[in-house]
Amino acid sequence: MSAQRVSMRRRSTSLTLALLALGLLTGSVTAQEKRLSLLTWNIPVYKEKIDGWIADFNKVHPDVTVEWFDKKGPEWGPFYQTQVVAGTAPDIIDTQGAIWLEYAANGGLVDLTPYLERDRAVKEHYNPTFLRTWVYEGKTYMVPFYVSKTLLFYNKTMMREAGVTRPPQTFDELLEAARKMTKGEKSGFVTLNFDWLYWPLLAMNGVELLTPDLKKAAFNTPAAVKTVEALARATADGTINKVAWTGRWVEPNNAFAGGTVGFYQAHSPAFFYVRGGGPWINAETLGAAPMPGGFATPNSHGLGISKSSKHPELAWEFIKLATSDKWAYTFGKTLKVFTGTRVDSRLLEELQNEDPLAASVMKTQLEHLDRLVATWPLGKDAQVKEAFYSEFQAAVLGRKPAAVALAEAERKVNRLLAR
Repeated sequence: MSAQRVSMRRRSTSLTLALLALGLLTGSVTAQEKRLSLLTWNIPVYKEKIDGWIADFNKVHPDVTVEWFDKKGPEWGPFYQTQVVAGTAPDIIDTQGAIWLEYAANGGLVDLTPYLERDRAVKEHYNPTFLRTWVYEGKTYMVPFYVSKTLLFYNKTMMREAGVTRPPQTFDELLEAARKMTKGEKSGFVTLNFDWLYWPLLAMNGVELLTPDLKKAAFNTPAAVKTVEALARATADGTINKVAWTGRWVEPNNAFAGGTVGFYQAHSPAFFYVRGGGPWINAETLGAAPMPGGFATPNSHGLGISKSSKHPELAWEFIKLATSDKWAYTFGKTLKVFTGTRVDSRLLEELQNEDPLAASVMKTQLEHLDRLVATWPLGKDAQVKEAFYSEFQAAVLGRKPAAVALAEAERKVNRLLAR
């Protein structure tokens, strides 16, 4: 063999060994590197504290890199869905309302039941009523992050001027008192309508959306027709501000903040929005009470784990830390929300001393938890919601007779449920 060929072989062997060494080294780094990603819903102001979550987590898991994304409500769904399709869904997600149901039904979320059963102290840390709102087909897919439910705000000044002496106790009282407050530019009632937040108006009249087995529509009844007809009449004569059925968040809030609406059905976050835009609001002019019958629709945020997560155990450890006493208290204190954990009683006690008006609003969030409605565990929640509301909206705005609209809604909902 020539010296040149020997030299070439040696160089080739050396290069091969170098590449193998690099490959082994690269493989070693990849094996050690662990990454978690967190997607939250419109809380960029909380960055400093989320950095605190990550710092605390890295004290226990220094080998894990945590990446945080935050998206506004309209951007959250498209972003997450794009990541799901790409196979890069964030490990930990913060979702609002019933959005989680579609992902749970399609096998996109990790069942947290075994984790909760394994960590009994952690399970007992969460408010059991709110925890149950994230159960689908017997499995728990989310845990409370922060919680809210609907209530009735009332303009005390408009009530006094109209001779209304107390918050309404029934549906009929609600509309009667609202009608008394309606005059000129003033209207008696407005509501939020997204995420089933208007459903207490139907629940207090005994209307059920579905049969107990969730397989068929149950709302097309004489009681429902009567209720929708009453809402349509009240909308037509101005008692109910039309923005109740056409707005979403900003419009109803602004209407009530303007001081020209008597009653406002919304969830607790609306208070801080309207107080910021309503200079008339103080303890003498604003009150808060449960809706008649104590019925309320929850609109809470939960934390869950994407099924595609490569590190679900680490994701669970991160969720436990983020909702622990320390960080639940910090979150509630900073953003003035309840967390669905055992720290809420402490938060309320402190709020009563620091901001009595806010405390009077927030107190309703922990009352009548046995009267939560519109919590149907439907994988097709978004589709059913749209099918029902499109017809309901047409009826209350006077575009269709109530009986016709409800019959069409029944047909649409049953068709969806039969698929």
